[in-house]
Amino acid sequence: MRVVEFAFIVYPATDRQRSRAFYENVLQLTPAMSLDLPDGFWIEYEIGPHTLAIGKEPFLKPSGDGPHLALEVEDFDETIEHLRRWKVPFAHEPFDLPGCKAAIVLDPDGNKIGIHKRKR
Repeated sequence: MRVVEFAFIVYPATDRQRSRAFYENVLQLTPAMSLDLPDGFWIEYEIGPHTLAIGKEPFLKPSGDGPHLALEVEDFDETIEHLRRWKVPFAHEPFDLPGCKAAIVLDPDGNKIGIHKRKR
């Protein structure tokens, strides 16, 4: 067996409208696909060569201990200001490491999303 890439990262969501408002208005992502499911929904956002999905299905349960996605941003300080204007809760306030600046925010269901900027 040889894994060649990851297919997608999915975050469980409980409310389509609230989740779309966060991912599309706050994080400014554009949906590539949206499906209605018998017991929920599935929305995919293409970010570079990768796909982030949010979905409500019986087997997906929101948890801050689930998968963790880190978004690489162009301007870290501007992004942090933008998130604060939207009153996005921070699970971990911005911090510096030798190779990067980072912070961890929470989506409407408490899933953790990293905000990241490499130092070059």
